[in-house]
Amino acid sequence: MNTANRNTTWSGIFVNELKKLGLDSVCIAPGSRSTPLAIAFAESGIKVYVHNDERSASYFALGLARASQKPVALLCTSGTAAANFFPAIIESNYSEVPLIVLTADRPAEMRESGANQTIDQLKLFGDHVRWFADVPAPEANFSKHLFRYLQTLAARAFETSQSPLPGAVHLNFQFRKPLEPIDVPDDLPLWMNDALLSALTTAPAQVTFSHPQLFPAPAQIDFLADKISSAPRGLIVCGPRCPAGDFPARLTELATRLGYPIFTDSLSGLRFGEHVNENILGGYDTFLPTNLHPQLILRFGDVPTSNTLCDYLDSLEDVPQIHISDVPRWRDDRFRVTHSMWCDPLLLCEELLGRSGFQPDILWLPAWVELERAVWDEVHTLRSEPDFEGGILTDVSSQLPAGGGLFVANSLPVRHLDQFAQPSQKPVQVFANRGASGIDGTLSSALGAAAYLPGLVFVSGDTTFYHDMNGLLAIQRCGIRVTIIIINNGGGGIFERLPISKFEPPFTELFTAPHGLTFEHAAKLYGIDYVRVERLALKSTLENSLASEKSTIIEIPSDAKKFEALRKELNRHVKEKTT
Repeated sequence: MNTANRNTTWSGIFVNELKKLGLDSVCIAPGSRSTPLAIAFAESGIKVYVHNDERSASYFALGLARASQKPVALLCTSGTAAANFFPAIIESNYSEVPLIVLTADRPAEMRESGANQTIDQLKLFGDHVRWFADVPAPEANFSKHLFRYLQTLAARAFETSQSPLPGAVHLNFQFRKPLEPIDVPDDLPLWMNDALLSALTTAPAQVTFSHPQLFPAPAQIDFLADKISSAPRGLIVCGPRCPAGDFPARLTELATRLGYPIFTDSLSGLRFGEHVNENILGGYDTFLPTNLHPQLILRFGDVPTSNTLCDYLDSLEDVPQIHISDVPRWRDDRFRVTHSMWCDPLLLCEELLGRSGFQPDILWLPAWVELERAVWDEVHTLRSEPDFEGGILTDVSSQLPAGGGLFVANSLPVRHLDQFAQPSQKPVQVFANRGASGIDGTLSSALGAAAYLPGLVFVSGDTTFYHDMNGLLAIQRCGIRVTIIIINNGGGGIFERLPISKFEPPFTELFTAPHGLTFEHAAKLYGIDYVRVERLALKSTLENSLASEKSTIIEIPSDAKKFEALRKELNRHVKEKTT
């Protein structure tokens, strides 16, 4: 630990405590006022990722935390640098990703004084963070009380970012000069001797936390068991961010016992994995609506990606819908949930598996499986069509190695994955920024995830990629190995699905907003391999990229209008086959 002066010592104590608690990584945007903390991180052994752009840094941290499911620290200097973190913090709030946001600041006496690079950073991120603390500038010869405060501050920040509701915490650190590790006589506390400093690095963390599992109450188990017993024709819906671990296998086991199909969002964590059997369905976006009428809906995770599925759930006016979650957050924008059950979903499944007496309708699941089969028959037929843009995600999901990572951008790619990626027993880790569902910073988030899962594939639209091109610097600087697939349909292809697409001339200029760009020059600027291929040549190109030790950009030209016509034709064919 650097003990040149009060600032370096103060920062070292704080960072040392974070390391003891389990912090592995920090993303740092260079700046002056944050110097003491930057030095402390550099000397701590915590993995440091340096980013010139604060927005890219924050989204990289978000992607890394999302993939690792552990808090990542984020550091910048004072002023508008901190404001550039805001979009990623909003996303971390709504997608419940743990971040420890550290902003450096001028001391309190310089606020509202006209001092350069000084803005109001107090509660800058409002209610989008789980906790805010304004950390005072360290004093010379600070007390043991402040020493314990600093250790406890680190522990509280680390814990609050994860529980009870994961998200970002914001600590605003004030520093007076000198910021550099310059020796300042009489700056350090008299009680801080060499023996104490040596013990700091080996002693356990000052504060640790524990919290209980949310065991379902007997009344909750009885309530749900009674509902299921009276509803042999039930349906399970798993939206994004369902619990991981043993939950997918236990829920599938329960669904098999009940004869209930499971509609698995591509971001749920249930569509891909060894647990997958005939109960796991993914073709609902194409075959819904249907005349099959459930008697009960069990819901897990967030609001589904598929608007078609949400419309279908909204149409079931007389059907009880029960949402089960261990997070006290509302997750139903159509307000059809009739009972919200707050408990651990895995423990609830295990309790229900211990019950007997459930009598499934033997004709119920096969009827849904037949619909599912009709979808994938049509999708596989369409895969040979050059203009079938949705086939890109079909190819990617089938070619990824077991345990591989896939990050999909918002707008069309995530919808393509949700509609056209067939459930598979091959485990694949899928990520997307679906909290606030913006396009900003998505490339950097994917690169952050690739830092944890080398070889990850990122599938993006052209507008989303353009929006964060400066994030590409992290590939060389941070040693990232990634395959980037850009679906270039010349602008905002997602708007072809909206009624406004029928209104020209404003539609093309104001919504599609054609840019006329291709991205080989961006690849060259950042020293990344580049290939431009037609869609039907993606398989061999992706195979080569996955085998390479270098990062590659694969650009695929596409026509959004032609693809949308094919998608509608697919939906029509399935309806004709199944009605």
